[in-house]
Amino acid sequence: MMIRHIVLIRFRAEVTEAQIAAMFAELEEIRTKISGVLSITAGRSESPEKIERGYMHGFVVDFDGWDALEAYQTHPDHKALGAKLVAHADGGLDGILVFDLPVGE
Repeated sequence: MMIRHIVLIRFRAEVTEAQIAAMFAELEEIRTKISGVLSITAGRSESPEKIERGYMHGFVVDFDGWDALEAYQTHPDHKALGAKLVAHADGGLDGILVFDLPVGE
């Protein structure tokens, strides 16, 4: 069963798009270090509905199962990037939403 890991981030106003792009580039680097990562998509919302409520950036990581998600969560590079995201988020951890969705059977 595939696991879709969805992360939405409300960055502080002073965080630049270049800083965000650098953090998302780190996310791509992690991909090469953990087996079971199927895809990573990251970026800024372009929703015509405009109801992001400040969560203008995010990423989705598809894993081939719960074990791969656990390997990602416990990997030191993920922990370092996670700390960086929290440090740049508006309100720290309160500025980040995480949603893990099982897809398929």
